[in-house]
Amino acid sequence: MFAVLKTGGKQYKVQAGDVLRVEKLAANAGDKIQFNEILMVGGESLTVGAPLVSGAAVQAEVIDQIKGEKTIHYVKRRRKHSSQRTKGHRQQLTLVRVTEVLASGAETSGVAAATGTADARRAAHNAAAAPVAEAPAKPKRAAKAAAAKE
Repeated sequence: MFAVLKTGGKQYKVQAGDVLRVEKLAANAGDKIQFNEILMVGGESLTVGAPLVSGAAVQAEVIDQIKGEKTIHYVKRRRKHSSQRTKGHRQQLTLVRVTEVLASGAETSGVAAATGTADARRAAHNAAAAPVAEAPAKPKRAAKAAAAKE
């Protein structure tokens, strides 16, 4: 049985036992995670989602947090400008091993959903920005406001 899952803006065709390098996820080595955005499940019968297959999931185990190969971007300006710039970047990745492909029953599995670090930061930011109780008005301002109304 295979599945096509979506994570980190990319799509992967996976089956049990596959090892993937995906964009960094908010999980530690040894954690079990579950990918819930499944676009297609195949095997004896093919199920294509519109856009997602409801109830399907892919369970995986986090092997390690790694960095990808270094990419170098070299910029040199033309002619009389003796300026040049080298930039390097190593993408942060998560190494996962697919353990199981579920065609249905993903909601009752009890495994934590795989979220990227941007999703985790966004959720933490929204939780921190909880509504704050309105502060009482200062006495001088309250007196001036009452005087202005009269």
